[in-house]
Order: sequence, then C-alpha cells, then structure tokens
Amino acid sequence: MSRKTRAIAAAGVALALGLTTAACGGSKSDDKSGGGSNGGKSAYNAAITDVVNPSTTKGGTLNLWSAQDADFWDPARAYYAFVWNLNRLYTRKLVDYASSPGKAGLELQPDLAQAMPEISADKLTYTFKLRSGIKFDDGTPITSKDIKYGIERVWASDVISGGPVYLPGLLDQGQNYPGPYKDTDPNKLGLKSVQTPDDSTITFKLKKPSSDFLYLLAMPGSGPVPQKRDKGAQYTTAPASSGPYMFKEGSIQPGKGATFVRNPNWDPSTDTIRKALPDQINFTVTTNAEDMDSRLIAGTVDIDAGQTGVQATARTKILQDPTLKANADTPTTGFLRYAGLATSVAPLDNIECRKAVIYAADPTSLQTARGGPIAGGDIGTSMLPPNIAGSDAKYDPFNRLQGKPQVEEAKKALAACGKPNGFDVTIAVRNNKPAEVKSAEALQAALKGANINAKIEQYDGAQQASITGAPDNVKAKGYGIIIGGWGADYPTGAGYMQPLADSRFIPKNGNYNLSEIKDPSIDALFDQAQLETDPAKAAELYSQINHKVMEGAYYLPFVVDKALNYRNPRLTNAYVHEAFGMIDFQALGVSDGK
Repeated sequence: MSRKTRAIAAAGVALALGLTTAACGGSKSDDKSGGGSNGGKSAYNAAITDVVNPSTTKGGTLNLWSAQDADFWDPARAYYAFVWNLNRLYTRKLVDYASSPGKAGLELQPDLAQAMPEISADKLTYTFKLRSGIKFDDGTPITSKDIKYGIERVWASDVISGGPVYLPGLLDQGQNYPGPYKDTDPNKLGLKSVQTPDDSTITFKLKKPSSDFLYLLAMPGSGPVPQKRDKGAQYTTAPASSGPYMFKEGSIQPGKGATFVRNPNWDPSTDTIRKALPDQINFTVTTNAEDMDSRLIAGTVDIDAGQTGVQATARTKILQDPTLKANADTPTTGFLRYAGLATSVAPLDNIECRKAVIYAADPTSLQTARGGPIAGGDIGTSMLPPNIAGSDAKYDPFNRLQGKPQVEEAKKALAACGKPNGFDVTIAVRNNKPAEVKSAEALQAALKGANINAKIEQYDGAQQASITGAPDNVKAKGYGIIIGGWGADYPTGAGYMQPLADSRFIPKNGNYNLSEIKDPSIDALFDQAQLETDPAKAAELYSQINHKVMEGAYYLPFVVDKALNYRNPRLTNAYVHEAFGMIDFQALGVSDGK
C-alpha cells in the first residue's frame, strides 16, 4: 500500500468493495453508455471526461460530507487524497494542476508564479517570479520568503510529521538542514539551496536534474506559510489561507468537520485556476456511511468528500434507477491492486515459475473479489495505471483481458521452470483488508487448476512495514506471493513505479518493491527519465520500464481501481480530476444558490 494520502482513503474503498452486487463479475468494464461528450449534461460517467452543468453562477453553500476526518489541515502534514483536493480551496503553490477533466488536468500551470520557471541549461536551477497582488487572508502580502519558509517546514518531521518528504532528497544536499524550528539563522530561512534575492523572486538549486521537481512543488506542503502565524504542530488548527477560501474562525473541530468561508483578500485576477463559486463550504464528518449515502440520494448532501464509493445498498439503488445513475460516475482512483511475486523465494526466483502464476490466475475472479467491474475496477494488464503518462490500455502481455485462466500456458511455464507437477507457495495478505483476503482466496482457487498449491497466511496489516515490507522476513517466512496495492503521490512514472521497481528503493523495512526487482537496466531508465524535461519523452521511458517489469513477470496485476460516486444534480462544474481520482472540489458550484 502506498504511503500516499490515498492509502487511507483506499482502505475505505477496500472495505466497501468487499460487498458485491449482482452487477459484479464480468471481465469487461460494465457500461460504456454515458460518459464521452455530452454537451455538459449529466449522464452516467459524464464527469469523467466532461464538465457537467458548466456555470459561472456564484452563491449558495456547498455541503461536503465524509466518513473520515481530515488527517491534518496543515498543508505540510496532510497526506489523504481528499484533503489534498480540499487544500486547493485555501492553499496556493507556485504551480498547480489545471482545472480540467481528463488528461488536461494533469498539466501543471503557474499559480502564485507569473509563469512557469526559468530552468538553467544544466537543469539544476529553477527560478520563479511571483505575481503581484497575492495576499494571505489577513491582508499580508505573500512573498518569496513565505514560500521558502513553508517549504522549509517539510524538513521538520520531528515537529510536524505526517506529510510527504520528497524535497529534502533534492534540496538538502548534505546541509542536514533541521527545519525552521531549529534553524540558527535569525530569519529562520537558512536552507541554502533555496534563495530569495527579493520578495518576488525564488530560486531553487537542485542536487541533480529531476523531471518530477515541479510536481513536488504542486504538493500542498510547498505552499506559503507566514512565519508569524506558524504554531508548529498546532498550525493545523488554524492554517493561513492563500486561496479563495479560509477557515471560519473556530470551525475546525476534530471528528466533526470544518467550515470554509470566502477569503476577502483573495484577488481572482491573480488566480487562473480556482473558480470560487459557493459563498460557503461545509465539511461534515459522519460515522455512518449508509446515512451519508441516503442523504446524498435525497439531495441534502452534495458530495462525499472521501470519494471512496457508496456502500452496497446505495450502489444497487443507483445502478437500478436511471435518474440516479445519470448523476453517478465510476472513475479510476489511480490505484492498482496486484500481487508481488518475490524473487527471493524459490521457485519464484525463476521467471518461468512466476509466469506460471500469472497465467494460472483467473482475472475475472480476482476482479470479482475486488467488487466487480463497477465498484472494483477494470482487469489489470500491466503496472502503470491510466492516469500515469506512459500507460497503454492496449498493452496486455499475458492476455489477461481474455478474463479466464490460461492453464495450458501455465503448464508450459511450469515445465520450463523445472516444476512440471506444480509447486507449493505461500500467499501473504493483510488480515484487516477484506477485499485483499478475498483476492488471496480467489488466487488460491485458480492456482489449483495448474497444480500450484497455495497456502494463505494472514498477518497484522498494521505491521506491514516489518512483515511483507522487510525483505529478510519475506525470505525467512517464504512469502512467495504478496498481495498489495499502490497509488502515486504525483502522476508520473517515477511517482508511481520507482518504489515498486527501482533496486535502490529496497529498504530493510517499509519496502514496496515486493518482487525485489534488481535490474540495472530498469534503474538506468529511471535515471534517464529524470533528466528529461519533455514529458512525452519521459513517458516513453516509463513505458519501457513498465514493459520490462511485465516481461520479467515480477507482478500479477489484479484490477485498476474504480469507485462508484454520486453527485447532487444541483452541482455545477462537476468533473473528475485525474490528479486526484475524484471530483475537483474547488471547481464546484450550486445551481440553486442555496
């Protein structure tokens, strides 16, 4: 499971998807009607590719509910996907994702910056100029020093732990910067690799070229923080706003929710990304997901902020009622579910034995275990999800879209690996993830057809890092097949694939390279891709990595995750943003003004 924000949200998906409906179980995506170009009208899956009910009408209150509270409102500590999405309401960055459905939404655009950065010829220096007229909610101008200070906070994981910590790998450069709270610089701006020669200029000097650097700057933790308002670990109770909304004073109540109101010092002429249509946005936390679904369908709640999918009862009702279904979408979440085939455990150290497992698996039963084609997802064919540049839906090297076990191919592979009569193997699966346990059981049943005898061993999911994430333990326990899932922190091949396939990403604990791939040619392709500033050329390199991973039979992909979500018909400008795998909250409005 990814360390990513979506990891927690996806856990909710897994629990929900363990409940299947009569619609589950096919080998193809369930319904191709709806979606596509619809002229802005609401239809099933319309928001995946189009803006539903486009409007510029302002006013009213947007009502968001969630079965899970925010992890942190402090942008540097937030790591849930829906909270990153909500962050766009009150946190601006130098760059941010475009406000568009489809692949266009993955494009980065200048936000607080006047334009995309000037990049040096050696690709190590990035220089931004800030827009004029940008202010915090208290009217204080936002300067380059506020951005630098906000970024410095990422180093202070001893005080404000929780969020991603990618930037130190590129910007620390041996300084061992302790973060601003222990900074000996009198201005608390001692990070040497980030320079602010004046209030409107900020320059970054990287340790090495990185085609992903701008994506790191689009994360919430790269937003500005006014030093005088920073309360360390308590900043999450009242964060400053640089966006169109701010927290209503005293409204943040853990376990209950928060209220967003307009930021009077936000100047829309400086912001080409956010629409800011509602006058107020209510975020309400509930412990009853079934009740939330009922309120969604009744129209008293506008959208589930978690976007992890409605429960089984509501799912059946929505799919059986054409009117309700016209306001629902089943987008891909950006997650893949799969099994890692451990090369450290015999006989899976032999590529042909790994191929035998992949061929013997039943794609349809694995899809059904995850919730079927609607609530579970499409059959997985490779290790790049569709929101990552370089993925190819037509790439199916093991013919998994046939939707059935390929026993004869499995037997050929068994003969080639010297195990013509099959072999024994252990499947490791977390005991707190019902859908993963069902996946293990489905795989176990299918493998029997090729005389591969699998024993399932459930383990404490809370101890994943030291059990299946510890290579020595995997080898000692003989965990040949490990059930897992992954979602990227940012939508590039490195953001998704590097923890899964780069040999330099195999720590003693917390390992996600479950197969323990150690292929120098794959490592070299990652390095080459990082040197590319042309996204199309980088995408081609990530495609090559994906092919090498599949050709090595290192992973058995199960499904490309989907979630069935319902949107209130009164919502305007509703579309799924591919960077988040959910509706883009900042774009929403309400048609009735209430």
